[in-house]
Amino acid sequence: MRRTAVALTLLTALSCGSFAGSQAVSAASSPAGGGAGGPGTNILVVGIDSRAGLSAAEKRRLHVGGKGCNCTDVMMLVHLSQNRRRASIVSIPRDSYVEYAGTTAPARSGKINGAYAIGGGPLTVATVEKATGLHIDHYLETGFTGFEQTVNNLGGATVCTDTPLKDENSGLDIGAGRHLADGNGALRYVRARHVNLRPGDLGRVRRQQHVVNDLLARLSAEGSLNGPISTARTVRTLLKSVRTDARTGLDDLVRIGWALGHLRADRTEFATVPIRLFDHRVPGVGSTLVWDEARSAALWSALGADRPITGDARIQPVAEHPAPTDPARIAVRVDDADVAAALRGNGFVVTDTSPTAPPLRPQGPPVIRYATGQEENAATVAAALPGSRVQADPDLDGGVEIAVGSRPVRVDTVTYDRNVADGAPVTADRLRCTTATATATDPAQAATTPAQTAATRPGGGTGPAGQR
Repeated sequence: MRRTAVALTLLTALSCGSFAGSQAVSAASSPAGGGAGGPGTNILVVGIDSRAGLSAAEKRRLHVGGKGCNCTDVMMLVHLSQNRRRASIVSIPRDSYVEYAGTTAPARSGKINGAYAIGGGPLTVATVEKATGLHIDHYLETGFTGFEQTVNNLGGATVCTDTPLKDENSGLDIGAGRHLADGNGALRYVRARHVNLRPGDLGRVRRQQHVVNDLLARLSAEGSLNGPISTARTVRTLLKSVRTDARTGLDDLVRIGWALGHLRADRTEFATVPIRLFDHRVPGVGSTLVWDEARSAALWSALGADRPITGDARIQPVAEHPAPTDPARIAVRVDDADVAAALRGNGFVVTDTSPTAPPLRPQGPPVIRYATGQEENAATVAAALPGSRVQADPDLDGGVEIAVGSRPVRVDTVTYDRNVADGAPVTADRLRCTTATATATDPAQAATTPAQTAATRPGGGTGPAGQR
């Protein structure tokens, strides 16, 4: 498989819906969405949540039981710069609350994934153009089986996690480490929404970005970059499992794939649209995500002007004391009344244990002890207590405990921004898996089953249009 089209292949494959065929999807005739042309090329990549055409056996194998919504489940906007030296890949969460494109009055609003159910690819394109102000040049669409087939054809995909991940809904069950997964195992990894400290769509989107990025890195290291003829051959194979709009031909895909294949990791950016409200309830629609107006506008403005999105403080403000997790969800036991009060004012859930504190404080700074699985929470507490020492304690039943020492304690106000934790703009070289490779033997555990041999060779919400 040639690297020139690898990036394009994986982006088009990151979907969670069923594939309905390889015919063209006409987006050229989409309703006016208000998108303005600009330098560079914008490609909208979607995956459809539909079980149509899947047998009962296929649903069991792919662990995609339940009712589909015939809506987009995954949506990525890929901006390729005019000079072909940078790509910005922005994930748009499926539950984003937007105003649909079209001529009906009054304007209708709903989850962005619902545009497909109303008007297919054309209305999806027009709605994204209306919401972002960007013109979409090309449209690509695929689904469950398209994802599985593509990953298998590419020899598997790397999935990684610092802690074990389990999600009964998607069938995911893997231990900590890096795993080389086949298409089935990778599908479970990118679909998981109910896992550990990263529930919901933003955590899932980041895992999708990890899969794309690490597969690109692996195949890039193989040096499998050939000429345009080989690229065209690969694109023809791609078109067996991916649908395009009428404006997107073989020559377009070859040019896009060739450009993406030549990009350095530090010139490829990943991000998720910044969110202001994570559970905005709308009657008849359900739980939705509301974009942060200023930050998302800055994001689309940067792409429209063909500028990088990493390092832009308008998109991702830099907090003085950033916290990796939400203090309001962290239970802390503190043996000093003043420190307990200060942490409580900072949003932590605090239990004051000062009545049982030792009469003579130990020498040194505060010691933060944390239970297994509380590493990120302990890091948040440490951000609020500069200079403290952090220690793992497997004997703790849960939560975090603080033993204040003899030194004066300063409590800083920390800022938790879920957009930072799960979707801040980041370059590909900083998004890669860093954990050691683990071994798995079961597809439900991100396994490499029939595809293992090929893989080791070189080469947010509920409600309508939001069902899971």
